Amino acid sequence: MNPWAIVAIAGLMETGWALGLKYSDGFSRLWPSVATLVMAVASFWLLSIAMRTLPVGTAYAVWVGIGAVGTAVAAVFLFQEPVNALRVAGIGLILAGIVALKFA
Repeated sequence: MNPWAIVAIAGLMETGWALGLKYSDGFSRLWPSVATLVMAVASFWLLSIAMRTLPVGTAYAVWVGIGAVGTAVAAVFLFQEPVNALRVAGIGLILAGIVALKFA
């Protein structure tokens, strides 16, 4: 499989476990906690596979960026976090950074 696709999937899994932290309520709820841990392990594992061929700094930055953008966007819909111009601009800058790293 393409290492960039693997990093993208790992980043989406990072979004899942970051959101899972909220739903697990400090790991006090069993099933959200289990899902969070499974997604975290899967995300790290996929990232490690992608790093076999991609530079570590690039792979890690893209992984974090995808996770950060995914979590920020999902939180707007799931937790009614505010949307304003500065937040949208910040997400846009992260996305631009991801694209730049992909083509660097």
